[in-house]
Amino acid sequence: MAIVTSRAAESFVITGGRPLNGTIRAAGNKNGALPILAACLLTDEPVRLTNVPHIRDVETMVELIGDLGADTEWTAPNEIRVHAAELSSHELDPTLASQIRASFLLAGPLLARSGRASVPPPGGDVIGRRRLDPHIHAFAELGVEIELNGRYEMRTDGLRGKHVFLDEASVMATENAVMAASLAPGDTVIGNAACEPHIQDLCRFLVSLGAQIEGIGSNVLRIHGVDRLRGGEWRIGPEHIEVCSFIGLAAVTGGDVTIADVNAEDLAPILPAFDRLGVRVEMHGSSLRVPPGQELEIKDDLGGQIPKIEDGPWPAFPADLTSIALAVATQARGTILIFEKMFENRLFFVDKLVSMGARIILCDPHRAVVTGPARLFAQQMASPDIRAGMAMLIASLCAEGTSTIGNIGEIDRGYERIDERLRTLGAQIERVDG
Repeated sequence: MAIVTSRAAESFVITGGRPLNGTIRAAGNKNGALPILAACLLTDEPVRLTNVPHIRDVETMVELIGDLGADTEWTAPNEIRVHAAELSSHELDPTLASQIRASFLLAGPLLARSGRASVPPPGGDVIGRRRLDPHIHAFAELGVEIELNGRYEMRTDGLRGKHVFLDEASVMATENAVMAASLAPGDTVIGNAACEPHIQDLCRFLVSLGAQIEGIGSNVLRIHGVDRLRGGEWRIGPEHIEVCSFIGLAAVTGGDVTIADVNAEDLAPILPAFDRLGVRVEMHGSSLRVPPGQELEIKDDLGGQIPKIEDGPWPAFPADLTSIALAVATQARGTILIFEKMFENRLFFVDKLVSMGARIILCDPHRAVVTGPARLFAQQMASPDIRAGMAMLIASLCAEGTSTIGNIGEIDRGYERIDERLRTLGAQIERVDG
């Protein structure tokens, strides 16, 4: 299978107005694969990972761990073998690190394995301020000395278990703390831990290697440090953000789409928000169907009050889906408030949808009022981040005419071969140079 590696000059050309029909399988969870790849550095034995999304961010993480001395090999299109028998470096390459925010996830494993980590400021989506303070505070509690001089220079004479309370329920800080604590002597308790599905997947992966972790799925994690972790095999869980992106695509195009390899538990906090937008779905085991011909209508709150969709730490509605919900809302009859609490730049793409004809008032960096349904017309746009790019794709597939989305490298960072996979559903979408 050919792997698509996007170039900066590539664009998607999309002709809208076609219902999507057919079956599509959810890819592995991007935000699960990245910390699990980092965690492979915690053991000197081989690890085999399957259902790994072969996307740009994952490729960058693989390059980063290879640069640190791990042996990596793609054994199949979505399968990789990692063997970190020895680590030859504790310093992350600044060019690679600047491409993904998840590069900072290597700090925990490096400190646990080598006692040192030199990490440059990470890259990632520009969606607002994204603090590293919780990581640093957690490491300090576990016995790490940190110096900031353009890079985060961290060292320890030995990690130790400790009670750690995160001042925000940071996903990556939780992951870093769990990985470091897995090999720290004694007991570690992480309070106000994030508990998203991908964090649960990381914890269960570590347990499969011999880590002792209690409270998985809750906001209090208890880790009893062990001397070493063994190798093993693990299948990355399905990407619930992608599943919900496909729900949005199917709903606005009026198609009949079945999404395979779905974990229903991951959707429990999400489907009520789609129901508020009038989107109906049918669960059949590990498959989810979006029936055709839905009349999307926003459900008012009691007393006819304008409803809202607001994000927050799990199990609240995920921040990664506010852009998708907003795009779907443009096609639903009624008015709704989209309240993006977590990132102050996330909604700054809405001017692109407004230029297509969407009826959106951006009240401030965190709130947008959407009234629909709006008749959308094709437009030329550029994707500022992964999820905004998907929102533009959703809008383009239900718009009249042919739209162009540039800077699709951002979309490729989170969605594997999205153009090829959507074409199997009947979408008219092409990847072009320029």
